[in-house]
Amino acid sequence: MDFDTMRFSKEHEWVKVDNGSDVVTVGITDYASGELGDIVYIEFPETGQEVKISEPMGTIEAVKTVADLFSPVTGTVKEVNGAVNDDPGIVNQSPYGEGWFVKIEMSDKSELEGLMGKAEYDRMVGKE
Repeated sequence: MDFDTMRFSKEHEWVKVDNGSDVVTVGITDYASGELGDIVYIEFPETGQEVKISEPMGTIEAVKTVADLFSPVTGTVKEVNGAVNDDPGIVNQSPYGEGWFVKIEMSDKSELEGLMGKAEYDRMVGKE
């Protein structure tokens, strides 16, 4: 995974800009999937739904807990990862790859500047 092209939120979501476009791919970090444990269900936002930065857009259910899924950017949901709907365990196995959650068309690219780079995120979670 090319972490240089990714940004990270304080709520443990990652964002990858798709080739300079306004569309970003969003998932949760390896740290978050490890803290949650075995993920059994994810409630995604609907395709076409408007989402706002730092606001809940769904939930992640693990064996022992339920956590909100926050949107790291403001925009419109363009795609939901159906494979994760069918097998939520993919998130635990491949959080930065096949376990992505949604693709969002951003309405304000400058919001990316407020997100952390990999080194800053690693410091936040104590993985220096």
